[in-house]
Amino acid sequence: MEKVGAHTQVQQAAEAAWAKNADDLVAIDVSSRLPLTDAFLLASGSSERNVLAIADAVDERMSASGVPLKRREGRGQGRWELLDFGDVVVHVFHQEDRAYYGLERLWRDCPAIPLELADDAGRAAAS
Repeated sequence: MEKVGAHTQVQQAAEAAWAKNADDLVAIDVSSRLPLTDAFLLASGSSERNVLAIADAVDERMSASGVPLKRREGRGQGRWELLDFGDVVVHVFHQEDRAYYGLERLWRDCPAIPLELADDAGRAAAS
């Protein structure tokens, strides 16, 4: 199977998160700063249950695309789920925790990766 690039993986993960009503999706290219991963995807959930649903949906989508999960941290907590797919690390936060940790501030000097997501009408149909 051909390896899927980091930007494609980020897009796939973002689509899965968006379909589960994730908010404030931000993709960051960290390849010039970190030797172990190429990109971060940050997403917010409105409740602990929503955070878990988003993380599960991303895991399922990536697995279906042939991108295995290497490690998952925070499973079951519903506050900050970290999914490590190697080239891409997905951070799914509860809205309050995302504001507190402020990963966007830490990585603000890294370029953003543009995401193409359906409008809200498309999202409602996907969930």
